[in-house]
Amino acid sequence: MNAQMLETILHRHPKDPSSIIQVMLDIQNELYYLPRDVLNYVSEYLNVPLSRTYNLATFYKAFSLKPKGKYPIAVCTGTACHVQGAIKIMEQIERELHIKEGETTPDKKFSVESVRCLGCCGLAPVVTVGKNLHGRIPTSKVSKILKQYE
Repeated sequence: MNAQMLETILHRHPKDPSSIIQVMLDIQNELYYLPRDVLNYVSEYLNVPLSRTYNLATFYKAFSLKPKGKYPIAVCTGTACHVQGAIKIMEQIERELHIKEGETTPDKKFSVESVRCLGCCGLAPVVTVGKNLHGRIPTSKVSKILKQYE
């Protein structure tokens, strides 16, 4: 993250420890993860112990210490989705993007992970790409869905 972008984010919020979560969310939205050096700087700037900053970064699902894609893909592998072919959907996504579960594409456009339940079992199998939900998708539609984000 360039210094100017970080300063812009920091100056949008009060220089107060209570701003830490919002600052981290803004950084996550820009970079799609929280780099170690940035967390160190933010902790120092807001006078928050580094241990507290890392506690927040690892506690909340919204944050990642590992680079993620601009469009994170979540494949539901809960019971209903599993029965309806979630594993085959995951395999097709991995083939299309040339990455494995837990990885990010080299261009940082996509990352893929499995999740236990997205709460819409009636639409199984379900995949989210970014903030968009795709339900009842056959493996033959995976390529078309991914192309929407290129």
